[in-house]
Amino acid sequence: MAAKKTASITAIEAPVPMHEQVYQQIVHALMAGHFEPGQKLTYRKVAEQFGTSPMPVRTAFQRLQAVRALNLLPNGSVEVPLLTVPSFNSLTQARIAIEGTATELATTQLNGNSLRTVRHYCKARTEAAKAGDIDRYLQANFDFKFSIYQHCGNEYLLYMIEILWLQAGPFLRKLVEGTTFTPTEALDVDFHERIMDALEAKDPIRAREAVAHDIREAAHYMLKHAKFMVP
Repeated sequence: MAAKKTASITAIEAPVPMHEQVYQQIVHALMAGHFEPGQKLTYRKVAEQFGTSPMPVRTAFQRLQAVRALNLLPNGSVEVPLLTVPSFNSLTQARIAIEGTATELATTQLNGNSLRTVRHYCKARTEAAKAGDIDRYLQANFDFKFSIYQHCGNEYLLYMIEILWLQAGPFLRKLVEGTTFTPTEALDVDFHERIMDALEAKDPIRAREAVAHDIREAAHYMLKHAKFMVP
């Protein structure tokens, strides 16, 4: 007697809880520079922005306070942190080390399709800068960097980069808003073409150095022009 065939069972993926969706949206907004240093955020306003109730926003804020991405204020609202100059310098050093390592590892893993994606975001970033579109510029900058880092093959590195970008992202907006945002000024501290050239040449060391140079020069420019850091 032939054995009965057992029907294959496909696991049912549980829907993403609302509090997790909200958390990821706020994380992305911070990393992509949609919030500014010193900006006050309330549960109600952010909930209205995301079309949800205040409770998942409150949960997200608590998680972000734990990683120092938001500061709790006495009135119950939160604030995007301002950094002291020494803290900002330490953050820059950490970014150079960790993002440089991720880029070096990713260089040998990027293939034709993924390289084309990185090139697409590189081009989008330049076009946004020339158009003076700050929001599009910041989004393309985020997409460009993370389209590289996600190929590093190390989830711990990616986690550390995300933590650093939660604090660095808001300052990127101040960097581009601190200039007249013309091609000659905003793109003076843009080394993405150098990064792209090194990636396409499959040169991990040159790619790492280009990313480090990009982060370092942007930080130097920010310290020179920004009026919003604590001495």
